[in-house]
Amino acid sequence: METLRERKKRETRLKISDIAMSLFLHHGFDNVTVAEVARVADVSVNTVFNYFKTKEDLCLDRLDEAEQLLAIVVRDRRPGESAVEAIRRDVLDAVDTRDWRYGTSEGSELVAKMINDAPSLVSRIRELHERREQVLAETLADEAGTEPGDITPQIIAAGVCAVVRITASSYFARRTAGETPETILPDLRREAIRAFDLLERAAPGFARAPLPRD
Repeated sequence: METLRERKKRETRLKISDIAMSLFLHHGFDNVTVAEVARVADVSVNTVFNYFKTKEDLCLDRLDEAEQLLAIVVRDRRPGESAVEAIRRDVLDAVDTRDWRYGTSEGSELVAKMINDAPSLVSRIRELHERREQVLAETLADEAGTEPGDITPQIIAAGVCAVVRITASSYFARRTAGETPETILPDLRREAIRAFDLLERAAPGFARAPLPRD
């Protein structure tokens, strides 16, 4: 059970993160200092850095979660479900519910613009993409029990991560051009299904979860 001290620390971290994100979105990441975040959050600069090592961490508080997301989906796949089928299900669910996971949530285009306007954030996101692909490839290899030197996990991981990146970037580009989510999301859903079908055909049933025994 969470202690009172742990709860207060969690709430303080969330408060600082939420205030920082609001300031970054309204004024631009490079135009807001950590001191300004601390002032609005009514904490000291040292307190901010006790919770977040860098200014970029303030903005990308869910980076670790995003890095592990695809690997977790694979590990938690349903009985009889292949790795690609599990990820397709999760991506389509996020598109349908406009969840944050794959960049199609309400306001995600504002976050994407803020990131694209800040070189240090672009660099961090690029690193995230590389680590996410590597973590996914390692998980696929473990779950499928592939032999050393088998490049199938890397190929599938690269393909899956490409679909995820393209889905998010397409949503951002079309929202920036003035299109509505109601117009964009059905197209993205169809394209995602087509892309995942191609990946599944490339390695049918790869890392399929066993069915429960009778």
